[in-house]
Amino acid sequence: MGKGKLAKFADMETYENVFQYPYSVVEHVPFEMQGHWHEQYFHNQNPIVLELGCGKGEYTVELAKLYPDMNFIGVDIKGARMWTGATQALNEGLKNVAFLRTNIEIIERFFAPDEVHEIWLTFSDPQMKNPRKRLTSTYFMERYRKFLVADGIIHLKTDSNFLFTYTSYMVEHNLLPVLERTEDLYHDTHLSPLTSRLLSIQTYYESMWIARGLNIKYLKWQLPREGALQEPDVEIELDDYRSYHRSKRSSLDKAK
Repeated sequence: MGKGKLAKFADMETYENVFQYPYSVVEHVPFEMQGHWHEQYFHNQNPIVLELGCGKGEYTVELAKLYPDMNFIGVDIKGARMWTGATQALNEGLKNVAFLRTNIEIIERFFAPDEVHEIWLTFSDPQMKNPRKRLTSTYFMERYRKFLVADGIIHLKTDSNFLFTYTSYMVEHNLLPVLERTEDLYHDTHLSPLTSRLLSIQTYYESMWIARGLNIKYLKWQLPREGALQEPDVEIELDDYRSYHRSKRSSLDKAK
C-alpha cells in the first residue's frame, strides 16, 4: 500500500530539496531566496531550468540526471504527486534538483530577472475554455519574461493537438523564433541526435498517451525580452478528450 497524502506532506516538510509556498502563504511571507537560488541552494552558477506543472517530477529528475551541469526545479501545486520525484532525487543524491510547490500563476515571485535560462512545459492542461490559464498564453509569456534571460528557451511537449496548435499560432503571430517543431516526436527522423536523446524521456502519463496511439508533439522557441505580445485571433478545433480515459465536457467544436 502506498503512502497517503498526509504522510507524503509530512515527509516533504523535512525534505531539503522541497520549498512549499502556495498562494496563501506567499501573500504574507516573502520568498527570500528569490534571486539567490544559485548561492543559497545549488551552490554553483550553472543555468537554472524550470519544469512548470511537473506532476510527479519524473521529467525534472531525468533531466537532472541527463544534464548534471545544469540545475532543475520542478514546480507544481500538487504536493502529493511531487513527493515521488523529490523522494527519488534525495535517494539518488541529486544535488542539481529542487521542487517548488506553489501556484504557477505567481511564479514570478520566486525568481529574479535573468535567473532562469529555460522553461519546460510537459503535458500541460490545454485549458481549452480559458486562454489566460494556458501556460503558453501571452499572459504567462509576460510572467516568464520577468525572470527568464533574454531570448531564453521554452519547450512544449504535449499530446494535445489543441494546445500545440494554439501555441504554434501564438508563436507565429508574435514572431517568436522557433528552434524546433514536430507534430510526431517519436517518428520524426529529422530531429538532431541531441534533441532525440533529450526528448526520449517519458513520463508515466506520456507512455499511456503513446499506448493509446496519440502523437506526441514538441515545440521549442525563444522568448525575446522586448516587444508587445498579442493573442492569436483564430478558432481551433477542440481535442475530443480532456484527460486519460475521460471525454471532453464541452459540446463546442472550436475555441480561441
